[in-house]
Amino acid sequence: MSNDPILLGKALTSFDALWSPRIVTRVNDYDVRIAKVEGEHVWHVHDDTDEFFLVLDGELHISLREPSGERTVLLPQGAVFTVPRGTEHRPYAPSGASILMFEPSGTSTVGDRHDDIPDHVDATTGHALDS
Repeated sequence: MSNDPILLGKALTSFDALWSPRIVTRVNDYDVRIAKVEGEHVWHVHDDTDEFFLVLDGELHISLREPSGERTVLLPQGAVFTVPRGTEHRPYAPSGASILMFEPSGTSTVGDRHDDIPDHVDATTGHALDS
């Protein structure tokens, strides 16, 4: 990890892969990840951790399957949302977005339980940010 300030805009220009987060820093045992996203992710669940989203650019939709039924939250640029642990969810960005996520180091991008993983989704615990 860098001991220098990280400009998120510059970091986002350092890669093109979609649904393939880069770890920009760590806070205690948590990764701060950025990603470019477009289209649909996969329905998945994180059994033991919440998942925090901040939309840096564009618009992100997150579909949720909750005991009360299915709903979708819309996150415009600048919005934050936390998916509670154990909640099945599917992020998607019809027109593309750049996002920041905050979750425990080692958390898989496709969770603990998920549907089949499409080729455009990177099943990872995050990649190092190239300098």
